Amino acid sequence: MQDSENTNSEASEQTEEQVTEQAEDALDILDDATDPLAEAGQSEAEKIAALEAELKEAKAQVLYVKAEGENIRRRATDDIDKARKFALEKFSGELLAVKDSLDAALKIESADVASYKEGVELTDKQLNSVFEKFNIAEVNPLGEKLDPNFHQAIQMVEDEAETNTVISVLQKGYTLNNRVLRPALVTVAK
Repeated sequence: MQDSENTNSEASEQTEEQVTEQAEDALDILDDATDPLAEAGQSEAEKIAALEAELKEAKAQVLYVKAEGENIRRRATDDIDKARKFALEKFSGELLAVKDSLDAALKIESADVASYKEGVELTDKQLNSVFEKFNIAEVNPLGEKLDPNFHQAIQMVEDEAETNTVISVLQKGYTLNNRVLRPALVTVAK
């Protein structure tokens, strides 16, 4: 038992000696590090003042970067709001010409059916050119196979046509840049 106590005391003495040596080494390193500064003629007050100046500058830079980030976020939000608000501006402007044509047709006092038909055909051409300009495509699937992505079957009817073939279009569908705005309402063969 005495042997274990001797071993423990020797180990603690060695540990204390090692800790003391490490502390002395650390102090030597600090002295070596501060000696060149002292030799350069910098007092502790000057060192503290220099460090405080650096800290102040770093804080100012952090505030600047933070403010700049906030400004960028605010500008992006404003741009998104404006884009949403005025996204339809060009399209709406083009539709005004169609509206003007319809208004002009309604103002005509004495007109026959033929002139009305001609006016409606011209207005339809105007509207189709607006649709073309903004990539709005008509979906008229008469005679095609039913495609549930673009067509909505309203009813199925016995017919000589192949099963699931569109035999009549009740209402044309439309796509905007190949995305369905409205599916075509169709009747399909059983």
